[in-house]
Amino acid sequence: MQTVINVSTSKRCEMLDITEEIKKIVKKSEINAGLCNIFVAGATAGIMIQENWDESVQTDVINFLGKLIPKGIWIHDKQDGNGDSHLKSGLIGPSETIPIVEGSLGLGTWQNIFLCEFDGPRTKRKIIVTITSCK
Repeated sequence: MQTVINVSTSKRCEMLDITEEIKKIVKKSEINAGLCNIFVAGATAGIMIQENWDESVQTDVINFLGKLIPKGIWIHDKQDGNGDSHLKSGLIGPSETIPIVEGSLGLGTWQNIFLCEFDGPRTKRKIIVTITSCK
């Protein structure tokens, strides 16, 4: 089963929790045991599993990446000013795969799924969710 969801972003760099949307897709699939892959189509965004209990974790991730990969110093910036966005996306990666256990995402208590925007705001980020069964 494969589903596409579109998410809009409102900041240049932000983390948006998409866990509930993914849970609905998994439930609709009626797959009891399998894998759920979440992939963002785009060279300046990523998918990350991270804590959502405290928003400071997401702020820390964005701040850490900003210090590790600052804006405005990369060769690619001469073309369109988003060299850091490409590097952050490459570091985080475009996808995560989560086991489906007894019909639900096999996430830990504090784990949620995030779209990481590094070159927003965007009216549409295309996220492809692919669910496969263990049968």
